[in-house]
Amino acid sequence: MKRRDFLKLTGISVATMPSTARWTLAEDNRKNKMPDYGSTGVKLITDSTPAADGFYFPAEWEEHETTIMAYPPPQNWRALEIPLKDVYGQWAEVANTIAEYEPVLMAVRPQEKRIAKRVLSGEIELVEVPLNDGWSRDSGPLFLVNDEGDRRVAGFTFNGWGAKFPPYKDDALLKARLCKHLDAAMYPIDVVLEGGAIAVDGEGTLITTEQCLLNANRNSASKAEIEKLLNQSFGTTKVIWLGKGLEPDPITDGHVDGILAYAAPGVVLLHTTDERDDPNYDICQDAKLRLEQARDAEGRRLEVIEVPLTSEELCHMNFYIGNGCVIVPTTGKRRVDAEPMAILREVFPRHDVVGVDGTVLGAGGGGIHCITQQVPKV
Repeated sequence: MKRRDFLKLTGISVATMPSTARWTLAEDNRKNKMPDYGSTGVKLITDSTPAADGFYFPAEWEEHETTIMAYPPPQNWRALEIPLKDVYGQWAEVANTIAEYEPVLMAVRPQEKRIAKRVLSGEIELVEVPLNDGWSRDSGPLFLVNDEGDRRVAGFTFNGWGAKFPPYKDDALLKARLCKHLDAAMYPIDVVLEGGAIAVDGEGTLITTEQCLLNANRNSASKAEIEKLLNQSFGTTKVIWLGKGLEPDPITDGHVDGILAYAAPGVVLLHTTDERDDPNYDICQDAKLRLEQARDAEGRRLEVIEVPLTSEELCHMNFYIGNGCVIVPTTGKRRVDAEPMAILREVFPRHDVVGVDGTVLGAGGGGIHCITQQVPKV
């Protein structure tokens, strides 16, 4: 399935998406209010912010203690006409590959635990929790660290990507339930944000898109208000705004991790295309211009490395950086995968750059980065 065909298959159109803001930061009874995190027993920190307490979001390439994943229930996959065995198989291939480099914690519903045990490496820890879907980058905990070796979690609200895929109550509580399991305290943050919406360099700079975080189906706060909250929550001091993510994107509304990734402080990888009739041509050129004109938190001009957008089935950019590895979604077609993989191997010479079939993930609207979430080692 191609990315362009996904829009037709899901039946999602711009006309069906919410077009007006549901709430403002000042409203108490908004529809997108935070879930009842306290019901999970997690320790909540409500009288401070991560930045004020010295916590920040480390770069993905810093050493991990484990990778969090979530085994996908069938809820949101039935309409895609993709056999569940293929969905389970692709999740397992990603998890088993990562497990060769670092520990993996897999959240799983009791109903799927038997299947998961059959296809997952015995090294993978299974934790039973309620789930609606398996995109742990977006619903899982975003771990922060401080210089004393402590970890806490930035607890942003998950609302099913703009309330497109109800029910999502269990996914909204996933971060809190995993914090309870891992004995990590969490800051409840009154902003809708998924982990795929941000890229962070670990040195004070965060990159996101206006299309996603300023979307009325998530937030109605101003750009300035959102930027302030991002810096307070991630311990950053500089936010670089891109305009849009890649199209078509009927689910995430422009997640940055489909178009861009940090490779190192001051160095970003950016998907681009030379096909001027592709709607992504203007999107990518605009992103390139914004990045080249920006300076990061350290005052550096960014080095932009272009990665060709060679596939309509998936985004090679949606890779995951693990301990000594970069796990990349691939199509299995040499002519499609060869150039992006060659660039990534050049950019990450000290890592094993490993291609894993990502076509089912692409058909579901995501990639390997979307189903993984790192827990930094302290």
